Amino acid sequence: MTDYKKLKDLRKKTGVSFSACKKALDKSKNDIKKAEQILEELGAIKMKEKNSRTTRAGSIFSYVHFNGYVAALLELQCETDFVSNNQEFKNLGHDIAMQIASLKPKNIKDLLNQDFVKDPTKKISDLINEAVLKFGEKIIISRIILWNLGEK
Repeated sequence: MTDYKKLKDLRKKTGVSFSACKKALDKSKNDIKKAEQILEELGAIKMKEKNSRTTRAGSIFSYVHFNGYVAALLELQCETDFVSNNQEFKNLGHDIAMQIASLKPKNIKDLLNQDFVKDPTKKISDLINEAVLKFGEKIIISRIILWNLGEK
């Protein structure tokens, strides 16, 4: 039987649906660490399943550094307007745009491999994978633009 407190804690920590958390806790016999690993593996499986889907929604995010010398644009795509209008999706887009302005990746692949400035234990690809697991939709970074004052 699933421990409700552990279920609530796992949900809060991962942001994954209650049903997925419950399955992971049941499978791990209420071991939080094992349940997190199961959810991570599930995330990898979900990503593979979602790769064939089409992203027809999303948003463009911008970030201008406080000194006004650098700006970033990000196109973050998802499958539905329901997800693109979600505040957590918008927070993700803002954080990634800030990452682009801060660490200046040369391309999307470079960006995905960078450590996240707000939490160096995660890579940007981890943030995307977590969002896919949380929202149940394919999410991709389709374009990035970095603008430095005075560059042509």
